[in-house]
Amino acid sequence: MSFIEVDAGSHFPIQNLPYGVFKPEPSTAARPGVAIGDYVLDLSEIAKAGLFDGSVLNDSDCFLQPNLNKFLALGRPAWKEARATLQKLLSSDEPTLRDNASLRHKTLFPMSKVEMVLPMVIGDYTDFFSSMHHAKNCGTIFRGPQNPIPPNWFHLPIAYHGRASSVVISGTDITRPRGQGYPAGSTTPYFGPSQKLDFELEMASVVGGPGNELGKPIDVNDAAEHIFGVVLMNDWSARDIQAWEYVPLGPFLGKNFGTTISPWIVTLDALEPFACDAPKQEPPPLPYLAEKISKNYDISLEVSIKPVGQEESSVVTKSNFNHLYWTLTQQLAHHTINGCNLRPGDLLGTGTISGPEPESMGCLLELTWNGQNALSLNGTPRKFLEDGDEVVFTGYCKGNGFNVGFGTCSGKVLPSP
Repeated sequence: MSFIEVDAGSHFPIQNLPYGVFKPEPSTAARPGVAIGDYVLDLSEIAKAGLFDGSVLNDSDCFLQPNLNKFLALGRPAWKEARATLQKLLSSDEPTLRDNASLRHKTLFPMSKVEMVLPMVIGDYTDFFSSMHHAKNCGTIFRGPQNPIPPNWFHLPIAYHGRASSVVISGTDITRPRGQGYPAGSTTPYFGPSQKLDFELEMASVVGGPGNELGKPIDVNDAAEHIFGVVLMNDWSARDIQAWEYVPLGPFLGKNFGTTISPWIVTLDALEPFACDAPKQEPPPLPYLAEKISKNYDISLEVSIKPVGQEESSVVTKSNFNHLYWTLTQQLAHHTINGCNLRPGDLLGTGTISGPEPESMGCLLELTWNGQNALSLNGTPRKFLEDGDEVVFTGYCKGNGFNVGFGTCSGKVLPSP
C-alpha cells in the first residue's frame, strides 16, 4: 500500500509505477516521472534529494535529463534498483517522503495539471505483424479465403521500418493524410484526402539496455534484458493509400503520417505477475527463435470512438495482448539476427492485436470488412474514421484488488488541409 490514496480502479497503484516524462507547467523543463494514483512523482527532485542511494544510481544524473534514454541505457540492474527505491519511498510505512511536507510539495504533481511529452527520443521505429487473426483477416479481405496467410508468416515475425519522426504523444491531433489511391474507372490514380482512414490497436516495446553492437545478434533467451517496458500504440493507417502503394516495397505514406503512443511506459517487472503462455507455434520456429520460456501478457485492451458532435463514446473493440502469435522477445531477437543494432529508446510495434471473435478485431478494416459493413456508434454509422472522430485506446491487467494499467492513448482526426 502507498501513503498516497489510490482508487481501486486506478491504472497506477504502487504495483505499477510506470515511467513517463512531463512538464509541471508548459514553460518548465521536461523531466522524468512515475505515475502513482492521480499524481506524478518528479524523479528529478527525488534524485536531487539524494534518495536514489543504491549502488547503481547513486551518482547517476539519468533522472536530470529531459527524456528517459540515459536511464534506459543503464539496463536492468538500474531499472530494478529504481523500482525498489520508489516502491519503498511511496509505501505507507516509509516516513521519508510521507512525513516531509516540503519534499512532497516539490515532488508530487496532480496528473490532471501536468503536460505529458514523449518519454524517450526514438531513434528508430519498427512495426511488426504478429497477430495471426489480423493476418488471416487481412489476407482474406485482399486475397480470398483459400490461402489468406502467406507461408513465410509462420516462420518469422514480419515487420517494416516505420518513421520515428511522426511518432507523437497521446492527445496529439492527427491530420487526415492526402495521397494517391487506386484508379476508379480510369488509368489515373485518385489523389486527395484519404477516404479510408483507420486506427490499428497495437502495443509497442521500448528498447533498453546499452544496445547490441552492429553485427552481434541478441539471443532470444536474453532478449527480455533489452526490453524496458511497453506502451499502447495507435498505428494510424490510410487504407486506400496503403493498398495502392505497398507493392512491392511495403507500407510508406499510408502509415508514416502519424503514430500515437501512450505517455506511460509500463515495465516488464510490473507486467510479470500477468505473464501467460504464448500460443503454441506450428511449425516449430527455427532454433534462433525457439524460446526456453515463451510468454505473453494478459492485458485487456479496448478501443472506443467518439464521433464529432457526440458526448458519448462507443466501444468498438475488446481484445487482449495474449492473442499475439510472435512474442515481444522473438520480435526483438529476429530484428537483430542479421546483426542489426538496436539502441535504447527504439520502438518496436507489435502489429494490430486482433483476436478470434468479431468484437476483438483490432481495426476498422477488419471490423467493417473493408467498408462493406458499417458499425453503429450510438446510431451514427461508421465504415472508416471521419473528421472530428476521437479514438481512445485503454489497456490494463487485472490483479487481486488492483489494476496495472497503461492509461489512455488518444487522438482526434483533423480535416486534410
